[in-house]
Amino acid sequence: MALQCGIVGLPNVGKSTLFNALSSAKAEAANFPFCTIEPNVGVVTVPDNRLQILERLVNPHRVLPTVIEFVDIAGLVKGASKGEGLGNKFLANIREVDAIIHVIRCFEDENIVHVAGSVDPIFDKEVIDTELQLKDLESVEKKIQKTEKVAKSGDAKAKKELETLILFKNALTSGKNARSVEVEKEDLEAVKDLHLLTIKPVLYVANVDESSILEGNKFVDQLRENVKEENAEVIVLCAAIESQIAEFEDLEEKELFLAEYGLNESGLNRLISAAYSLLNLITYFTAGIQEVRAWTIKKGWKAPQAAGVIHTDFERGFIKAEVIKLADYQQFKTEAGCRENGKISIEGKEYVVKDGDIMHFRFNV
Repeated sequence: MALQCGIVGLPNVGKSTLFNALSSAKAEAANFPFCTIEPNVGVVTVPDNRLQILERLVNPHRVLPTVIEFVDIAGLVKGASKGEGLGNKFLANIREVDAIIHVIRCFEDENIVHVAGSVDPIFDKEVIDTELQLKDLESVEKKIQKTEKVAKSGDAKAKKELETLILFKNALTSGKNARSVEVEKEDLEAVKDLHLLTIKPVLYVANVDESSILEGNKFVDQLRENVKEENAEVIVLCAAIESQIAEFEDLEEKELFLAEYGLNESGLNRLISAAYSLLNLITYFTAGIQEVRAWTIKKGWKAPQAAGVIHTDFERGFIKAEVIKLADYQQFKTEAGCRENGKISIEGKEYVVKDGDIMHFRFNV
């Protein structure tokens, strides 16, 4: 599943530095706006210690983790919704991603210019929010004009759709994001074709200085207070330090470096895991002597859908799934051991796959 998270933010907040740390696809990090003009896409492995557990148990020829894509998108400025700066390009690029990673500068450094002249995380957030809301409002108002004509003719579906569109218009007009509008799932069809920017799930990254990695600072506190009603997560990290951590190839050296800063894991690992969760994704595994592999699916998917990510024939000809829980695999050491002890469950088409399931599919086409 090639799901993407778009990294957005004002110029010079640390987007490209963060992206460089995330991915080997290096974006040019420079101390001026718009250094990343075309979106850079980096494929990043999702950290999962369950893979290491399975590797020790199975001893396969290879291990394949699951991945997530990050897109570094050009910096946005005030007026982007009207085409200022690289506004049109920015908005087109962000429309393509599944979730937003909003990087906000929470550090002071006189050597790195700030487009507004001073560090203010709330101002930064609101600039981007406003530009995206304005673009969404434009889309909603255009559809309202079309829908009103049909609704006046007495079309019941159009009337219902119009009610939903007006809810979104009112929210956007009052400075709220589309994701804050609470409607029934079926009512979301009214705006589905608009691909609203502010309806996408968001994760905030507070980019801090070295001294604020553990405890945060006043800027982080301001950001957390501002977003608490959005029920959105705030990840605190130092992009400059993460760039150094990412360069370590030796695990022991990396752990020593992390320990110097009092960290148990890198901020990038926390960010990747949080982004994976934000996209409502879970992982199941296949385990055999040829390979141990992690597969990405949407939470709530049933067994045939999960099988389909391996091959469409698996879904089309699905018969059953054999499922082992990781704890049972650890206890009985092998698939045969699990089978002998009755720890392999046979599941049909209605089985909802759980995060961490180890699965083997039976199919016939």
